[in-house]
Amino acid sequence: MLSEQSATTVRATLPAVGAAIGDITELFYRRLFEAHPELLRNLFNRGHQADGTQRQALAGSIAAFATHLVEHPDTRPDVMLGRIAHKHASLGVTPEQYHVVYEHLFAAIAEVLGDAVTPEVAEAWTEVYWLMANALIAIEARLYAERGLTAADSWSEWVVESRTEETADVATFRLRPADGSPVPAFKAGQYVSVQVELPDGARQIRQYSLTGAPGSPLLSLTVKRERGAEGRPDGEVSNHLHARIHEGDRLRVSAPYGDLVLDSADAPLLLASAGIGVTPILAMLEQLVADDHRGPVTVVHADRSPADHALRADQEALAGKLPDADAHFWYESADADHPADRIGYADLSAITVAPGTHAYLCGPLPFMRSVRTQLLAKGVPAADIHYEVFGPDLWLASN
Repeated sequence: MLSEQSATTVRATLPAVGAAIGDITELFYRRLFEAHPELLRNLFNRGHQADGTQRQALAGSIAAFATHLVEHPDTRPDVMLGRIAHKHASLGVTPEQYHVVYEHLFAAIAEVLGDAVTPEVAEAWTEVYWLMANALIAIEARLYAERGLTAADSWSEWVVESRTEETADVATFRLRPADGSPVPAFKAGQYVSVQVELPDGARQIRQYSLTGAPGSPLLSLTVKRERGAEGRPDGEVSNHLHARIHEGDRLRVSAPYGDLVLDSADAPLLLASAGIGVTPILAMLEQLVADDHRGPVTVVHADRSPADHALRADQEALAGKLPDADAHFWYESADADHPADRIGYADLSAITVAPGTHAYLCGPLPFMRSVRTQLLAKGVPAADIHYEVFGPDLWLASN
């Protein structure tokens, strides 16, 4: 809980900090990477730094956390903190790195806001930072402990058992532990981080959802090759995996993490995805089949075309194994081989959403915002709509 004196100061200065937070985070990252270039090469996503999305996510999360502290002083935004902590754990973030961040973040705040950063203001925002940081450190320590790991030994070697081309830009990699140990336990909807060494020597990391059900003898990752558009660079890791990684090659992989997971009840479910967001949804369908889920399940997917829809046949086959499930697909362009498909964007107006439905969404932000709005209009409580964002969580940070 924020102290009463700091809460008053933060409430008074939140508009000014919020207005400058974009400049603050831009300067913060510049200072951080000048002092620690290895963090940009081997931890932070260079693509998200280049397009500014990581700065937006950091700015939004700090502002959202501070706002929550002053508006809801008796609670903590555990959903936001938990989501960030899972991402950090998958990257092997350490408590010591929070001190490095503090040093450069507060130097940036002082430089951007100048004389407005009085000792009282500095003390109040320091309290905000360490409330957030210590909460994340504690959650991450618990996540590591649950895996029997520490941040220092969170990576292991895996061998590519097989590779399957799903579409022109999507491939599935099936991995086994290089040391012959069992595949670690995970929950449907979770992801792992994959670290690769690029031609310039940088060791970049990306998260990929697991597409197989828990209990599988292999880990399955379905990776879309990210092609740059509108001035953005190509995805470094996805293009490396597509171009260079084949059967018999090795990858460094983290333990599974992620908070978008199914509960065990037979509640009605709506599983909505777009594009490569299908990956955690497929794992959920496999889990529902394995668990003999009896409740109604509605599968919704949107894509550019049937040819771009990775794992469509798997979605249809798994939905067909459930006693009460149906699948609805929307595409921006038609395909004569699939005349029953809908053309356009996902529209739930003609789809029955059963009372008590829990929804799980994964895909681009505009898609998820649209589906969420439609579900709210159909009476699904906001607390029962769960989502996963690939990359910096700009949605969570803005809410």
